[in-house]
Amino acid sequence: MALAIGSPSPSHRARPRLWMVFAAVGVAGFVLTLAGLSFVRVYDDQLIRQTESELIAQGAVVAGVYRERLRDAVGVQDYGRERIARWPFPVPDDKRLKPILPSLKASDVSLPPDEAPAASRVPAEPHAREAGAKMGPLLEQVRATTLAGIRVVDTEGVVVGSSSPGLLGTSLANRVEVQRALRGEPTSVLRRRYAEPEDTPMASLSRDTGIRVSVAIPVLAEDRVWGAVVLARTPMTFAKAIYADRWNLTATGLVLMAAVALMSLAAGALVGRPVRALVKQTRAIAASAPSGFEPMARPIVAELAELSEALAGMATALRDRNQYIRSFAANVSHEFKTPLASIQGAVELLRDSADVMSPEQRARFLANVDADARRLTRLVQRLLELARADSMTATPAQSELGPLLESLAARARAEGMTEVHVAPVPVGLKLPLPAEVLDDVLWQLVTNARQHGGEGVRVDLAVEADGAGPVRVVVRDNGRGISEANRARIFDAFFTTARERGGTGLGLTISQSMLRAFGAGLELLPATGAPAPGAAFALVAAPVDSLQRK
Repeated sequence: MALAIGSPSPSHRARPRLWMVFAAVGVAGFVLTLAGLSFVRVYDDQLIRQTESELIAQGAVVAGVYRERLRDAVGVQDYGRERIARWPFPVPDDKRLKPILPSLKASDVSLPPDEAPAASRVPAEPHAREAGAKMGPLLEQVRATTLAGIRVVDTEGVVVGSSSPGLLGTSLANRVEVQRALRGEPTSVLRRRYAEPEDTPMASLSRDTGIRVSVAIPVLAEDRVWGAVVLARTPMTFAKAIYADRWNLTATGLVLMAAVALMSLAAGALVGRPVRALVKQTRAIAASAPSGFEPMARPIVAELAELSEALAGMATALRDRNQYIRSFAANVSHEFKTPLASIQGAVELLRDSADVMSPEQRARFLANVDADARRLTRLVQRLLELARADSMTATPAQSELGPLLESLAARARAEGMTEVHVAPVPVGLKLPLPAEVLDDVLWQLVTNARQHGGEGVRVDLAVEADGAGPVRVVVRDNGRGISEANRARIFDAFFTTARERGGTGLGLTISQSMLRAFGAGLELLPATGAPAPGAAFALVAAPVDSLQRK
């Protein structure tokens, strides 16, 4: 059986669907965007942790220097307060090592900005104030280099050493990070930064972001807390980091742009090239070029492959239909030409020789004209029936086969065909055909049997159905049968061997057209052999229960 138009070819191999192509491009774009956002977030975290690490390193050095200078003043006596907080970071097996690891990230909640510290209500511890005063010049030099604000506080949070001398004697005891450091826990926090009037994007190296990193390092002597070092600095901004690393990032950007360009080219190749091939195919179809009747070789995308196959199938169907129309027009012209020529000849003879003709001759010519006119009338009627059959629209219908065959046999017997027999039909067997279509087609086969087999011909109606395949309604006669030469042309329009008896050669053609609208058809079965080969036709259709199972 020929493939239906638009159905995939047997060699159809798996191809991506069009939605898969667009989905792949969208997912790739999403992944690139997500990667870019993740890169920005990771880079922000890295910049903050880099600043935190630098402050921790500076704070550890300052805390060590302050501890040694304070030790010279207080000795090993029980100075300071007892450490009550546990060390928050993993401690190696070597108990002498106490690493402080950076822990901040950009998503951490920022604390309120640093308020200007107020003067302490309690005086600074004398030994701490003396040790801190000696560190003042060092802290100022460190600040000038690292741009970090550094404060050294005693055990009560009073500033005893600072990179800004104006803060000496103030208190930082109300700050969370200082309180935790004075309990013996290194602490890092993010604080929002006040925007100052003179701030501009390039005002300074430390005033172009909205947060500050604040680190508090406890000054520990064994299990005693002798104070804390508080450091604060604005981290490098993303823009400055980008500018500093502009060449590497430019190279990365070019690589990403190249990747996007390659993806776009790939999408264009997957969709654009087959679409252009489809345009070329449609133009070939319009020009009736042979290439238009073949699907494109490498459609890539499944929908475009189906569309190309559908176009090729449509072009083939249109070509076949055009050939059918041309052949049909030629046959109609031939069928009309013969009786019209006969009528025209008879009219000319009657016009020229009517006076000398005998009444018998005139009657014979008029009878010929009448016969040809009736033949033209039958031909026009059959052509109208064929046109209706070709344009018939299938509507859902069911017909029970048993009663219909019995009614058909009864009508044939009423018209003088006594030898019409119906084999037993399965009870309730139905076909998805209207009763009038089924009756017309089977009656056409019965009248064909009488027309070609004679009045005494025997006609058998039988049903072949095995439940697994289509149902065959077989109409078999014991007449002269159909010769091998005629079997190949039996379904051709206007082919008949009974033209002298009024045959038009359109009966089987009309029947095929009506059945085709409902997915059924007619078949010519093989001859049974001598001495009475007869003719056998089968109406083939799927049973109703089979269609319902589908």
